[in-house]
Amino acid sequence: MNILLSNDDGYDAPGIKKLASYLKKIAHVTIVAPDRNRSGASNSLSLDRPLTVTEVEKDYYYIDGTPTDCVHLALTGLLEHMPDMVISGINNGANMGDDTIYSGTVAAAMEGYLLDIPSFAISMSQHEATHFETAASITNDLILHYQNNKPKEAMLLNINVPDVPLEKIQGIHITRLGKRHKAEPVNKTQDADGNTVYWVGAAGLPNDGGEGTDFYSVGHGFVSVSPIHADLTRHNQINDLKTWMNNFK
Repeated sequence: MNILLSNDDGYDAPGIKKLASYLKKIAHVTIVAPDRNRSGASNSLSLDRPLTVTEVEKDYYYIDGTPTDCVHLALTGLLEHMPDMVISGINNGANMGDDTIYSGTVAAAMEGYLLDIPSFAISMSQHEATHFETAASITNDLILHYQNNKPKEAMLLNINVPDVPLEKIQGIHITRLGKRHKAEPVNKTQDADGNTVYWVGAAGLPNDGGEGTDFYSVGHGFVSVSPIHADLTRHNQINDLKTWMNNFK
């Protein structure tokens, strides 16, 4: 099995290093990741400049671009053969609910999924995580299960793992994405030159976080596995929109 591994925390982040060490037990792994932390980059592509690829060692590269750049370049020219799976992570922090809209971790996995490659995004439940080995072990188990029980079509899975030792994991829940309250206000301050600058405010606390959501499961010690996709169409509103447009002139 060939796996393409990427992330949004950067090629030298502890999460991707730990995950790579585990994935190499079950697959041939190629790492293509950003040259620095690109958290919050979402699905952005760098179209205004060329990108530079640097080889750290065999099958280990970093790119001066976004997570999506990394996977896109890997799949459309850098790799000689298409991988069997794209794995993104392990992110140092959760990607639950609305986080997935902004997440570079999820975006890297989605780029593989858009080319019909099974793709997993793996995240820890909190920042400054310490139990990356828990998520790495669970990821290996999920990959092997996927390969031995292949579904009819490729899946894009968003996986969040509690930051606890493996033996304290309560199990795995299949979940939907929850929702957060609106983000905290921006933090207005001044830089060293006296210019006004703004820091984006912290994400809001869960608003829709009841049973069945990713927030609920992770909060109760379970691994959350959410099937997601890239179709932004609100299908149940199409007929309403057609009716609403009837009087449009």
